[in-house]
Amino acid sequence: MEFRRFGRTGWNVSEIGYGMWGMGGWTGSEDVQSLRSLQKAIDLGCNFFDTAWAYGEGYSEKLLNQIIHQNPEKKLYSATKIPPKNQKWPSRREFTLDDCYPPQHIEEYVQRSLKNIGVDTIDLIQFHTWEDSWLDDNRWAKKMEELRRAGKIQAVGISMNRWEPWNGVKAIRSGLIDVVQVIYNIFDQNPEDELFPTCQEMDVAVIARVPFDEGTLTGSLTLESKWPEGDWRNSYFVPENLESSVEHADRLKPVVPPDMTMPEMALRFILNNPVVSTIIPGMRKIEHVESNIATSDAGPLPTSLHATLKGHRWDRTPTEWSQ
Repeated sequence: MEFRRFGRTGWNVSEIGYGMWGMGGWTGSEDVQSLRSLQKAIDLGCNFFDTAWAYGEGYSEKLLNQIIHQNPEKKLYSATKIPPKNQKWPSRREFTLDDCYPPQHIEEYVQRSLKNIGVDTIDLIQFHTWEDSWLDDNRWAKKMEELRRAGKIQAVGISMNRWEPWNGVKAIRSGLIDVVQVIYNIFDQNPEDELFPTCQEMDVAVIARVPFDEGTLTGSLTLESKWPEGDWRNSYFVPENLESSVEHADRLKPVVPPDMTMPEMALRFILNNPVVSTIIPGMRKIEHVESNIATSDAGPLPTSLHATLKGHRWDRTPTEWSQ
């Protein structure tokens, strides 16, 4: 495992982190399997774990609690998120701070997450939704500074809406944000336009999420793909999105080198960008942990392949199903 500097925090984090959404209530999740996978990742050098209260109403956070306390000799970075008060994802332009993150709500959920994770200090607390317009109401910033002074949190971040990397640039420039979490992958390259240069200028860490485009970039998605009732992917891969996603993945398949899988290529594409501090693929099985972490040892892609993949950029705008 290779490590990267986590922006101005100065932390040294594994460039392949661990996204824990799937452990908080997705169909097919099993705690024994989840904990074994988490431990395998730690054994292979992973030290950054991203969760949220919304992942099973604290369930994923409690799994992180178990694995942290099973490894007391290792520094494992905990990153979690405050849910919006109105429980609506994604945020919309008309939402106010009082709709989503009034100070007392921030306090309540930081305390809940501290208890769930079983730590005195959360390394990184993130707003699970974000609007740059909230910069006009500094109550959230005062509350975060109060929590930081009290030793409850160390760093503050924002998790940016899907396909809206522009909606966070002002927050980065404000100097109030240490970390941004954004969708970045072979298809979603638009953070490179404005967001990443701003992060580099302000020394803000970047967490790249959804590296496999919700499964499209694993190469296994088909027009017949189905998920169990209640699985989130049923509402995301509506026919309009499923057809287009399969089409884009099929165009990509001939580019995959014979000695490489599509998921490996997808992760290594992201590793080519030095602005990215860590990638957080979801990994519910040990074999996924092993293959994903192995990409760190393999390193970035050859320049020629990376240049080819740049041509597969797919610019999208949020819709009612994109969540």
